[in-house]
Amino acid sequence: MRNSALLLFTFFLVLLRTRSSYKTSDSTSVTVKDYLNYGDTGVQSGGVKMIPIETPVGKFKVWTKRFGNNPRIKILLLHGGPAMTHEYMECFESYFPKEGFEFYEYDQLGSYYSDQPTDSSLWTIDRFVEEVEQVRVALGMNKDNFFLLGNSWGGMLAMQYALKYQSNLKGMLVCNMMASCPEYGKYADNVLAKQFDPKVLAEIKALEAKGDFANPRYMELLIPNFYKQHLCRLEEWPDGFNRTMKHANGVVYTMMQGPSEFGVGGRLANWDVSKRLPEITVPTLMEGAKYDTMDPEYMKWMSTQVKNGKYLYCPNGSHLSMWDDQKVFMEGVISFIKEVDASK
Repeated sequence: MRNSALLLFTFFLVLLRTRSSYKTSDSTSVTVKDYLNYGDTGVQSGGVKMIPIETPVGKFKVWTKRFGNNPRIKILLLHGGPAMTHEYMECFESYFPKEGFEFYEYDQLGSYYSDQPTDSSLWTIDRFVEEVEQVRVALGMNKDNFFLLGNSWGGMLAMQYALKYQSNLKGMLVCNMMASCPEYGKYADNVLAKQFDPKVLAEIKALEAKGDFANPRYMELLIPNFYKQHLCRLEEWPDGFNRTMKHANGVVYTMMQGPSEFGVGGRLANWDVSKRLPEITVPTLMEGAKYDTMDPEYMKWMSTQVKNGKYLYCPNGSHLSMWDDQKVFMEGVISFIKEVDASK
Protein backbone atom coordinates (compact mmCIF):
# COMPACT_ATOMS: atom_id res chain seq x y z
CA MET A 1 0.00 0.00 0.00
CA ARG A 2 2.82 2.42 0.88
CA ASN A 3 4.59 1.64 -2.41
CA SER A 4 1.37 2.22 -4.38
CA ALA A 5 0.83 5.55 -2.65
CA LEU A 6 4.42 6.58 -3.39
CA LEU A 7 4.06 5.67 -7.09
CA LEU A 8 0.79 7.57 -7.30
CA PHE A 9 2.35 10.65 -5.69
CA THR A 10 5.32 10.50 -8.09
CA PHE A 11 2.98 10.18 -11.08
CA PHE A 12 1.01 13.29 -10.09
CA LEU A 13 4.21 15.23 -9.44
CA VAL A 14 5.52 14.43 -12.93
CA LEU A 15 2.14 15.28 -14.45
CA LEU A 16 2.05 18.62 -12.62
CA ARG A 17 5.52 19.52 -13.86
CA THR A 18 4.68 18.49 -17.42
CA ARG A 19 1.54 20.57 -17.47
CA SER A 20 3.08 23.66 -15.93
CA SER A 21 6.20 24.09 -18.07
CA TYR A 22 8.13 22.88 -21.10
CA LYS A 23 11.54 23.38 -22.67
CA THR A 24 11.88 25.66 -25.67
CA SER A 25 14.61 25.17 -28.26
CA ASP A 26 17.05 27.26 -26.22
CA SER A 27 16.56 24.94 -23.20
CA THR A 28 14.91 27.70 -21.18
CA SER A 29 12.02 26.57 -19.03
CA VAL A 30 8.83 28.36 -20.11
CA THR A 31 5.51 28.01 -18.37
CA VAL A 32 2.31 27.27 -20.24
CA LYS A 33 1.09 30.64 -19.00
CA ASP A 34 4.04 32.34 -20.72
CA TYR A 35 3.49 30.39 -23.94
CA LEU A 36 -0.16 31.40 -24.07
CA ASN A 37 0.43 35.03 -23.11
CA TYR A 38 -0.32 36.98 -26.28
CA GLY A 39 -0.32 40.34 -24.55
CA ASP A 40 -4.01 40.80 -25.33
CA THR A 41 -6.19 43.17 -23.38
CA GLY A 42 -9.95 43.33 -23.27
CA VAL A 43 -12.01 40.58 -24.85
CA GLN A 44 -9.95 37.44 -25.55
CA SER A 45 -10.36 35.85 -28.98
CA GLY A 46 -8.44 32.57 -28.73
CA GLY A 47 -5.66 33.99 -30.86
CA VAL A 48 -7.89 35.01 -33.78
CA LYS A 49 -7.10 38.38 -35.33
CA MET A 50 -8.58 40.00 -38.41
CA ILE A 51 -5.75 41.94 -40.04
CA PRO A 52 -6.56 44.97 -42.22
CA ILE A 53 -4.70 45.11 -45.51
CA GLU A 54 -4.42 47.75 -48.21
CA THR A 55 -4.94 46.80 -51.85
CA PRO A 56 -5.10 48.84 -55.08
CA VAL A 57 -8.91 48.59 -54.95
CA GLY A 58 -9.51 49.26 -51.26
CA LYS A 59 -9.11 47.98 -47.72
CA PHE A 60 -10.03 44.46 -46.63
CA LYS A 61 -9.43 42.10 -43.71
CA VAL A 62 -7.77 38.69 -43.57
CA TRP A 63 -8.18 36.03 -40.89
CA THR A 64 -5.27 34.80 -38.76
CA LYS A 65 -5.06 32.63 -35.67
CA ARG A 66 -2.10 32.64 -33.31
CA PHE A 67 -0.72 29.70 -31.35
CA GLY A 68 1.93 30.28 -28.71
CA ASN A 69 4.49 32.90 -27.78
CA ASN A 70 8.12 32.54 -28.83
CA PRO A 71 10.12 35.68 -29.69
CA ARG A 72 12.67 33.62 -31.65
CA ILE A 73 10.45 31.33 -33.75
CA LYS A 74 7.34 32.73 -35.45
CA ILE A 75 5.96 30.66 -38.34
CA LEU A 76 3.39 31.87 -40.84
CA LEU A 77 1.57 29.07 -42.68
CA LEU A 78 0.61 29.69 -46.31
CA HIS A 79 -2.14 27.39 -47.56
CA GLY A 80 -2.55 26.18 -51.11
CA GLY A 81 -5.07 26.85 -53.80
CA PRO A 82 -5.14 29.69 -54.46
CA ALA A 83 -8.25 30.33 -52.36
CA MET A 84 -8.29 27.13 -50.35
CA THR A 85 -8.23 27.61 -46.54
CA HIS A 86 -6.05 27.15 -43.48
CA GLU A 87 -8.21 24.21 -42.36
CA TYR A 88 -6.15 21.46 -43.97
CA MET A 89 -3.09 22.82 -42.17
CA GLU A 90 -4.61 22.32 -38.72
CA CYS A 91 -2.43 19.21 -38.34
CA PHE A 92 0.43 21.53 -37.32
CA GLU A 93 -1.51 22.14 -34.11
CA SER A 94 -0.59 18.59 -33.04
CA TYR A 95 3.15 19.20 -33.44
CA PHE A 96 4.32 22.82 -33.20
CA PRO A 97 2.98 23.67 -29.71
CA LYS A 98 4.93 20.74 -28.23
CA GLU A 99 8.11 22.32 -29.64
CA GLY A 100 7.29 25.74 -28.22
CA PHE A 101 6.96 27.26 -31.70
CA GLU A 102 4.80 30.32 -32.19
CA PHE A 103 2.82 29.88 -35.40
CA TYR A 104 -0.07 31.37 -37.30
CA GLU A 105 -2.83 29.86 -39.41
CA TYR A 106 -3.95 32.31 -42.06
CA ASP A 107 -6.65 32.55 -44.71
CA GLN A 108 -5.45 34.63 -47.62
CA LEU A 109 -7.71 37.28 -49.17
CA GLY A 110 -10.50 35.61 -51.13
CA SER A 111 -10.49 32.55 -48.87
CA TYR A 112 -13.42 31.47 -46.73
CA TYR A 113 -12.60 33.09 -43.37
CA SER A 114 -11.24 36.32 -44.86
CA ASP A 115 -12.94 38.96 -46.96
CA GLN A 116 -13.87 37.77 -50.43
CA PRO A 117 -13.91 40.75 -52.79
CA THR A 118 -14.91 40.14 -56.40
CA ASP A 119 -12.59 42.52 -58.26
CA SER A 120 -10.59 40.18 -60.52
CA SER A 121 -7.60 42.53 -60.58
CA LEU A 122 -6.76 41.36 -57.04
CA TRP A 123 -5.88 37.84 -58.08
CA THR A 124 -2.21 38.14 -59.02
CA ILE A 125 0.83 36.69 -57.30
CA ASP A 126 2.43 40.12 -56.89
CA ARG A 127 -0.63 41.42 -55.03
CA PHE A 128 -0.59 38.36 -52.76
CA VAL A 129 3.10 39.01 -52.00
CA GLU A 130 2.23 42.50 -50.77
CA GLU A 131 -0.54 41.00 -48.64
CA VAL A 132 1.89 38.60 -46.95
CA GLU A 133 4.23 41.50 -46.22
CA GLN A 134 1.43 43.48 -44.57
CA VAL A 135 0.46 40.44 -42.50
CA ARG A 136 4.10 40.00 -41.42
CA VAL A 137 4.29 43.60 -40.23
CA ALA A 138 0.98 43.35 -38.37
CA LEU A 139 2.12 40.19 -36.57
CA GLY A 140 5.47 41.66 -35.51
CA MET A 141 7.72 39.24 -37.37
CA ASN A 142 11.25 40.10 -38.52
CA LYS A 143 14.52 38.61 -39.81
CA ASP A 144 15.38 37.34 -36.32
CA ASN A 145 12.28 35.15 -35.95
CA PHE A 146 10.19 34.96 -39.15
CA PHE A 147 9.77 31.54 -40.82
CA LEU A 148 7.52 31.22 -43.86
CA LEU A 149 6.07 27.76 -44.58
CA GLY A 150 4.07 27.33 -47.77
CA ASN A 151 2.40 24.26 -49.24
CA SER A 152 1.48 23.99 -52.95
CA TRP A 153 0.38 27.48 -54.11
CA GLY A 154 1.58 28.64 -50.68
CA GLY A 155 5.07 27.40 -51.62
CA MET A 156 4.91 29.40 -54.84
CA LEU A 157 3.87 32.45 -52.86
CA ALA A 158 6.69 31.88 -50.35
CA MET A 159 9.33 31.75 -53.10
CA GLN A 160 7.95 34.88 -54.75
CA TYR A 161 7.88 36.64 -51.37
CA ALA A 162 11.50 35.68 -50.68
CA LEU A 163 12.63 37.07 -54.02
CA LYS A 164 11.39 40.50 -52.92
CA TYR A 165 11.46 40.48 -49.13
CA GLN A 166 13.95 37.84 -47.99
CA SER A 167 15.71 40.41 -45.81
CA ASN A 168 12.73 39.96 -43.47
CA LEU A 169 13.08 36.18 -43.29
CA LYS A 170 14.91 33.89 -40.88
CA GLY A 171 14.04 30.76 -42.85
CA MET A 172 11.70 29.41 -45.50
CA LEU A 173 10.05 26.04 -46.11
CA VAL A 174 8.66 25.23 -49.57
CA CYS A 175 6.47 22.14 -49.48
CA ASN A 176 5.22 20.33 -52.56
CA MET A 177 5.68 23.13 -55.11
CA MET A 178 7.96 23.34 -58.11
CA ALA A 179 9.57 26.62 -59.12
CA SER A 180 8.09 26.42 -62.63
CA CYS A 181 4.45 25.95 -63.60
CA PRO A 182 5.39 24.91 -67.16
CA GLU A 183 7.55 22.13 -65.68
CA TYR A 184 4.72 21.21 -63.32
CA GLY A 185 2.44 20.90 -66.35
CA LYS A 186 4.95 18.72 -68.19
CA TYR A 187 5.22 16.40 -65.19
CA ALA A 188 1.44 16.06 -65.10
CA ASP A 189 1.26 15.28 -68.83
CA ASN A 190 4.39 13.16 -69.28
CA VAL A 191 4.47 11.23 -66.01
CA LEU A 192 1.23 11.33 -64.03
CA ALA A 193 -1.18 11.13 -66.97
CA LYS A 194 0.50 7.93 -68.13
CA GLN A 195 -0.50 6.28 -64.86
CA PHE A 196 -4.20 6.67 -65.69
CA ASP A 197 -6.34 4.00 -67.24
CA PRO A 198 -6.35 5.12 -70.93
CA LYS A 199 -10.15 5.12 -71.07
CA VAL A 200 -10.40 7.28 -67.95
CA LEU A 201 -7.80 9.71 -69.28
CA ALA A 202 -9.61 9.97 -72.60
CA GLU A 203 -12.86 10.86 -70.85
CA ILE A 204 -11.13 13.47 -68.69
CA LYS A 205 -9.46 15.04 -71.72
CA ALA A 206 -12.77 15.09 -73.60
CA LEU A 207 -14.44 17.01 -70.76
CA GLU A 208 -11.51 19.42 -70.60
CA ALA A 209 -11.63 19.99 -74.35
CA LYS A 210 -15.29 21.01 -74.02
CA GLY A 211 -14.54 23.18 -70.99
CA ASP A 212 -17.20 21.16 -69.17
CA PHE A 213 -15.55 21.45 -65.76
CA ALA A 214 -18.82 21.92 -63.88
CA ASN A 215 -19.94 18.49 -65.02
CA PRO A 216 -20.04 16.23 -61.91
CA ARG A 217 -18.44 13.51 -63.97
CA TYR A 218 -15.19 15.52 -64.12
CA MET A 219 -14.54 15.22 -60.38
CA GLU A 220 -16.04 11.73 -60.31
CA LEU A 221 -13.14 10.73 -62.53
CA LEU A 222 -10.42 12.87 -60.94
CA ILE A 223 -11.01 12.09 -57.26
CA PRO A 224 -10.42 8.30 -57.32
CA ASN A 225 -7.97 8.27 -60.23
CA PHE A 226 -5.88 11.34 -59.43
CA TYR A 227 -6.70 13.08 -56.15
CA LYS A 228 -6.70 9.86 -54.12
CA GLN A 229 -3.41 8.84 -55.73
CA HIS A 230 -1.50 12.12 -55.76
CA LEU A 231 -3.23 14.71 -53.57
CA CYS A 232 -3.95 12.81 -50.34
CA ARG A 233 -3.46 9.05 -50.14
CA LEU A 234 -5.20 8.43 -46.82
CA GLU A 235 -8.12 6.05 -47.21
CA GLU A 236 -10.33 8.49 -45.34
CA TRP A 237 -9.56 12.14 -46.00
CA PRO A 238 -8.95 14.24 -42.84
CA ASP A 239 -11.78 16.42 -41.62
CA GLY A 240 -9.69 19.57 -42.05
CA PHE A 241 -9.02 18.74 -45.70
CA ASN A 242 -12.70 18.01 -46.33
CA ARG A 243 -13.62 21.37 -44.84
CA THR A 244 -11.02 23.08 -47.02
CA MET A 245 -12.50 21.48 -50.13
CA LYS A 246 -15.99 22.48 -49.02
CA HIS A 247 -14.97 26.09 -48.37
CA ALA A 248 -12.74 26.64 -51.42
CA ASN A 249 -13.40 29.76 -53.50
CA GLY A 250 -13.78 28.14 -56.90
CA VAL A 251 -13.88 31.41 -58.81
CA VAL A 252 -10.46 32.57 -57.62
CA TYR A 253 -9.00 29.06 -57.79
CA THR A 254 -10.05 28.52 -61.40
CA MET A 255 -8.96 32.00 -62.47
CA MET A 256 -5.43 31.50 -61.16
CA GLN A 257 -4.78 27.73 -61.10
CA GLY A 258 -7.23 26.32 -63.62
CA PRO A 259 -10.08 23.85 -63.11
CA SER A 260 -8.20 21.18 -61.11
CA GLU A 261 -4.90 20.00 -59.64
CA PHE A 262 -4.30 17.94 -62.79
CA GLY A 263 -1.82 20.37 -64.34
CA VAL A 264 -2.02 24.15 -64.22
CA GLY A 265 -3.79 26.81 -66.23
CA GLY A 266 -5.17 30.25 -65.61
CA ARG A 267 -3.00 33.21 -64.68
CA LEU A 268 -0.27 31.06 -63.14
CA ALA A 269 0.30 28.87 -66.21
CA ASN A 270 3.54 30.61 -67.22
CA TRP A 271 4.90 31.40 -63.75
CA ASP A 272 8.56 30.39 -63.53
CA VAL A 273 11.26 31.52 -61.08
CA SER A 274 13.58 28.55 -61.56
CA LYS A 275 16.41 30.71 -62.89
CA ARG A 276 16.06 33.09 -59.95
CA LEU A 277 16.45 30.47 -57.22
CA PRO A 278 20.16 31.34 -56.69
CA GLU A 279 18.99 34.77 -55.53
CA ILE A 280 17.43 33.16 -52.45
CA THR A 281 20.05 33.17 -49.70
CA VAL A 282 18.01 32.49 -46.56
CA PRO A 283 18.06 28.92 -45.18
CA THR A 284 15.47 27.05 -47.22
CA LEU A 285 13.94 23.59 -46.93
CA MET A 286 12.50 22.08 -50.10
CA GLU A 287 10.16 19.15 -49.42
CA GLY A 288 8.99 16.67 -52.02
CA ALA A 289 7.14 13.36 -51.96
CA LYS A 290 7.11 10.18 -54.03
CA TYR A 291 3.45 10.36 -55.09
CA ASP A 292 3.18 14.16 -55.27
CA THR A 293 1.63 16.09 -58.14
CA MET A 294 5.05 17.79 -58.18
CA ASP A 295 8.20 16.03 -59.37
CA PRO A 296 10.21 15.11 -56.23
CA GLU A 297 13.46 15.05 -58.21
CA TYR A 298 12.79 18.60 -59.34
CA MET A 299 12.18 19.58 -55.72
CA LYS A 300 15.54 18.03 -54.83
CA TRP A 301 17.19 20.01 -57.63
CA MET A 302 15.61 23.21 -56.26
CA SER A 303 17.35 22.62 -52.93
CA THR A 304 20.71 22.75 -54.75
CA GLN A 305 19.89 26.02 -56.52
CA VAL A 306 19.19 28.22 -53.51
CA LYS A 307 22.29 29.37 -51.62
CA ASN A 308 21.48 27.61 -48.35
CA GLY A 309 19.16 24.75 -49.23
CA LYS A 310 18.19 21.41 -47.75
CA TYR A 311 15.96 18.66 -49.11
CA LEU A 312 13.33 16.60 -47.31
CA TYR A 313 11.92 13.54 -49.08
CA CYS A 314 8.70 11.84 -48.00
CA PRO A 315 8.73 8.29 -49.43
CA ASN A 316 5.06 7.60 -48.65
CA GLY A 317 3.71 11.10 -49.21
CA SER A 318 1.73 12.87 -51.89
CA HIS A 319 0.81 16.54 -52.36
CA LEU A 320 -0.40 16.64 -48.75
CA SER A 321 2.48 14.68 -47.23
CA MET A 322 1.86 16.59 -43.99
CA TRP A 323 -1.03 14.12 -43.72
CA ASP A 324 -0.14 10.92 -45.57
CA ASP A 325 3.54 10.78 -44.59
CA GLN A 326 3.07 12.80 -41.43
CA LYS A 327 5.84 11.45 -39.21
CA VAL A 328 8.59 11.93 -41.81
CA PHE A 329 7.23 15.32 -42.83
CA MET A 330 6.82 16.77 -39.34
CA GLU A 331 10.11 15.44 -38.02
CA GLY A 332 11.96 16.92 -41.00
CA VAL A 333 10.22 20.29 -40.77
CA ILE A 334 10.74 20.59 -37.02
CA SER A 335 14.39 19.56 -37.28
CA PHE A 336 15.03 22.18 -39.96
CA ILE A 337 13.40 24.98 -37.94
CA LYS A 338 15.44 24.04 -34.88
CA GLU A 339 18.67 23.91 -36.88
CA VAL A 340 18.09 27.37 -38.35
CA ASP A 341 17.12 28.76 -34.95
CA ALA A 342 20.29 27.34 -33.38
CA SER A 343 22.60 28.72 -36.10
CA LYS A 344 24.21 32.10 -35.72
